[in-house]
Amino acid sequence: MTMQERAKPVFDLFGKEGLTLLGDKPLVAETPEFLLDDETTPISHFFIRNNGLLPETIANPEDWRFTVDGEVDRVLDLSLADLKNGFRPKHYRMVLECGGNGRSFFDPKAEGNPWTNGGVGCAEWTGVSLKDVLKEAGLKASALFTGHFGADPDKNGSHEHQAMSRGVPIAKALEEHTLLAWAMNGEKLPFIHGGPLRLVVPGWPGSLSQKWLKRIWVRDREHDGPGMTGLSYRMPVRPLPPGSDGMGVELRVLESMPVRSIITAPADGTGLAAGTTSIEVRGAAWAGDEEVVRVDCTIDGGATWLPATMTSPRNRYDWVRWCVEIPLKGEGYYEIFARAIDSKGRAQPFHAANWNPNGYGCNVMHKVAVTLVAEA
Repeated sequence: MTMQERAKPVFDLFGKEGLTLLGDKPLVAETPEFLLDDETTPISHFFIRNNGLLPETIANPEDWRFTVDGEVDRVLDLSLADLKNGFRPKHYRMVLECGGNGRSFFDPKAEGNPWTNGGVGCAEWTGVSLKDVLKEAGLKASALFTGHFGADPDKNGSHEHQAMSRGVPIAKALEEHTLLAWAMNGEKLPFIHGGPLRLVVPGWPGSLSQKWLKRIWVRDREHDGPGMTGLSYRMPVRPLPPGSDGMGVELRVLESMPVRSIITAPADGTGLAAGTTSIEVRGAAWAGDEEVVRVDCTIDGGATWLPATMTSPRNRYDWVRWCVEIPLKGEGYYEIFARAIDSKGRAQPFHAANWNPNGYGCNVMHKVAVTLVAEA
């Protein structure tokens, strides 16, 4: 029985198909790897990560408003219609990934939703560059950081405190690909993905890509909203013994996500027909702010590696699709590992490294098992 046959759709609301529910308050659902076999991830297969409850909907999305204030020359109060009419739209296919993707592979278990590899998707986003809006507002010399605010209430339904409010250094905010997005895969941005308006901060943890965006606060210091203090989205500067509480150690904010690859075909548990002599293995790879320079696969535990053929990304922050034909030596059980390497020479490990209490940044190699059945 194949993985597709075993896995039953456990979450099919909001037009989703076959996602695995990880939490319902807030709503969190990941995508099985075999459903990420498209160059552009369909909305029906795109993961869901909320930090609070869902906000109220708006009758006319064009009337949605947000502000830009703080260390700027001019406070802006803009509607979605103002954005569309006043700035040049951009279209980029870019990866969005949860900072906790891969968390379940840490040993011992870390705190948070037990993501495997499915807290990721690569959609085509349409919007305007945040830098163009910040240019219109006029950044003061004191502008160092952003703070992002959405319309969603916290997990208790309260609007008094933000469910999540993170921010980025001004240099990241001024990147061409950091978007104020209103469309996804050529469609109006779905409500469950932050419509009518959200931030998309590619290459960095998805928690920075504020849904239901209401405010950009330009600050003269690092933002200190929920998700920016304590252990939240922070990694130890020096390795910790697994199971440590992380208290009193030097931490750094998790920014660029680590290099990662996934196998999207065959699915884990696939049975191969007798007489099969080779198998095509396909997948995707991405590397935060860096580029993927190589993907290799092994079926002998790393004794030998076969290089994959990679596609060229459409734009920066697009993922690389790859494939490789792997010869098989006869009937039996095979474990296929995929390893991506980034432009700084960093490769995925066989075993989860850099343990941290909240389980961020785990990029252990993805493994799928296949069995070649014997002749009848």
